[in-house]
Amino acid sequence: MAKKTKKQQSGGTPATVALAAAGVEYTVHAYDHDPSHPSYGEEAAEAMGVSPDRVFKTLVADVDGTLTVAVVPVAGSLDLKALASAVGGKRAAMADPTLAERTTGYVRGGISPLGQRKKLPTVLDDSATAHSTICVSAGRRGLEVELSPDDLAKLTNAVLAPIGRA
Repeated sequence: MAKKTKKQQSGGTPATVALAAAGVEYTVHAYDHDPSHPSYGEEAAEAMGVSPDRVFKTLVADVDGTLTVAVVPVAGSLDLKALASAVGGKRAAMADPTLAERTTGYVRGGISPLGQRKKLPTVLDDSATAHSTICVSAGRRGLEVELSPDDLAKLTNAVLAPIGRA
């Protein structure tokens, strides 16, 4: 796929619009989503032929009453205690899926850390910095965006912390 910058029309999701507006370099990857696949993230990695360590899933958790975004590799899981600690909280639990969808403006399996309806505190697993680029949801099932972890952290004001578990 072609790399897009703010000079090109992104036409698509709020995530790709936000990337274009920011002027960062990114690549959009589209694939045919299979509704019967048990994992959105693993499906994306398989469809794109990318290591699951470079494909990150976006999860929404409730940390002491505040919805918080966690971005972790699809190859692992989220450590809720580490997430709470990363944002100075005491307790974290996965957010109600309906509330996560309503707050971010995206559907489950397509929640992007970028272009959310309401800007939420974000924590990016520090393993992302081991890669020159990572892939995250572009805001729709079957659509991923590849960008540098530094750009993702900057655009989301993310805290980098070890919040993923293998």
